[in-house]
Amino acid sequence: MDFENFSAKNVSDAITEACTKFGVPSDQLDYEVVEEGSNGFLGFASKNAVIKARIKSEESAPAAPAPVKESEIKVEKTEKAEPKAEVKEEPKAEKKEEKKINPVSEEHGQELCVRAKDFLTQVFHAMDIAVVIETSFDTTENSMDVNLSGSDMGIMIGKRGQTLDSIQYLVSLVVNKGEEEYIRIKVDTENYRQRRKETLENLAKNIAFKVKRTRRNFALEAMNPYERRIIHSALQNDKYVETYSEGAEPYRHVVVKIRDDAPMDRERRYDRRGSRR
Repeated sequence: MDFENFSAKNVSDAITEACTKFGVPSDQLDYEVVEEGSNGFLGFASKNAVIKARIKSEESAPAAPAPVKESEIKVEKTEKAEPKAEVKEEPKAEKKEEKKINPVSEEHGQELCVRAKDFLTQVFHAMDIAVVIETSFDTTENSMDVNLSGSDMGIMIGKRGQTLDSIQYLVSLVVNKGEEEYIRIKVDTENYRQRRKETLENLAKNIAFKVKRTRRNFALEAMNPYERRIIHSALQNDKYVETYSEGAEPYRHVVVKIRDDAPMDRERRYDRRGSRR
């Protein structure tokens, strides 16, 4: 198969587009980076990354594993008992988060809003950017919403929301300093959080359709924990596919795979290569 060119904001996005086009996971993709791309200065004069990619040929694909003896199979089963213990540890971490919330008083909530607003005002003044800051506090959930508005909020959002996430992290450090109860901070502008959520949900459904059609696993690009939860949540009730995360931060990503008990469509049956039977 000849190479095809793919262009995106960065190499990772270009690889994702190539995987989506060919319907294969990234480990079955043969690609070369033509141009790394550049973010420019504050989002200006940026250049897209360019790669040329194709599906790995059978010659370059890894050889099939040798047959395993029954005695070896028994050993593997005992060795695979350890990962199961790791999987059981995750729900325990979630239960710890379900502790009772002691609501912050409305008066103290307003003081925290002033603290966050004063900090952001100093940051934007140093950046010489005019930004309108609006804050609100929910005493029942101990959460603060911070909305930013101005003439050019693209700079505040950054690449895939990374700048906005960084601002949110800094505000969280300032607000929670010395506090007994943890205050959840959400910083948003131009409804970016909701628009990003809808984009990820649509992506999850499109990938699920491809996995169902080809019956092949699909690895998405690396995402932060919040975005990975959106993918998991969007497909949690799908009877054909399931999701799991793999890799270490900041390269941890979601993998979508066909369920072992997924029903086969009677009208359209596909073999492993994705061709119709």
